[in-house]
This record gives sequence, C-alpha cells and structure tokens, in this order.
Amino acid sequence: MICPFCKADDDSVIDSREADGGAAVRRRRECNLCKRRFTTYERVERTERLIVVKRDGTRVLFNADNVMRGIVAACGKRPIAAEMKAALIRGLEDELYRDFEKEVPSSEIGRRVAVRLRALDDIAYLRFASEHEDFRTIDDIAAEVKIVQDTPKDVRDQTRLFEG
Repeated sequence: MICPFCKADDDSVIDSREADGGAAVRRRRECNLCKRRFTTYERVERTERLIVVKRDGTRVLFNADNVMRGIVAACGKRPIAAEMKAALIRGLEDELYRDFEKEVPSSEIGRRVAVRLRALDDIAYLRFASEHEDFRTIDDIAAEVKIVQDTPKDVRDQTRLFEG
C-alpha cells in the first residue's frame, strides 16, 4: 500500500478488523519510512454489472450515485445523518445484486428506496414519492399523506407504489 504522506510503498499492518457489518476489512497501517499511520479498507469489488431498465425502455448501468442524489434531494434539510443515507444505499445495492441477475426495472429501485425512506423519515418518504409516483392532483398527495398518518411504518403495504 502506498503511504498517503510520503508515497513510500513500505508499510506494516498494525490492526485489522471487520467494518460495514463484515462487508469490508479495516486495516490500520504504519509507514516504515515516515512512521505515520493511516487507515485502509478492503471491499469486494463487484465485477457483475446490473442494468437498469427505465420506464421508456432505455437501459443504463446501475449507478448508486444516481440513487443517492434522489435520496439526498428527498431528505433535504431533514435531520437524517449522512451515514444513514449511505447505509440505505449499501443495503439497497446489496439487495439488488442479490435479487436480480442482469436487469432491474427502475420502478423496482424506486419502490425499494421508498420502503427504506418510509422507515427512516415520513417527510423524506413523501418527498421521494411525490417525485417518483404519478401524483396528478393535490388530492393524490393528500391521500398518500393520510395513508402515512393512519398506518404504522412496519405494517404499511408498499407494493402498490411504483408499479408499472
């Protein structure tokens, strides 16, 4: 590993431990030349590619950054930690790669993001749903708000969202 301080390629591993719930290995290293310490992470690099099928039929490579932009927009100034958003993306990405071999409909990604946002924050969920669901009138939005108010998060049936 190249030292980020002196650029030497001579270091020793001082400590190793699990990170991200076992999805990564965190290593504490010390440069043998400048004696400064730094941290590295090892993660499995996904070699498979997941294609997103958009509503208009076009196909693009799955990009978690695009999903994160939608989540950040939905969360706005809500008190949701950046780590919670990152964990949401990691969980979603792991689930998509596990459940789909090559292609996933964009509506399915939207539905799964909505489910996670609903568990995280009602307002962020409603913002996200208002962008991705086909609300045509204020009454459509009001009906969704009523459902959110009346139904506990863990009971709510999300399957009707983002169909088609």
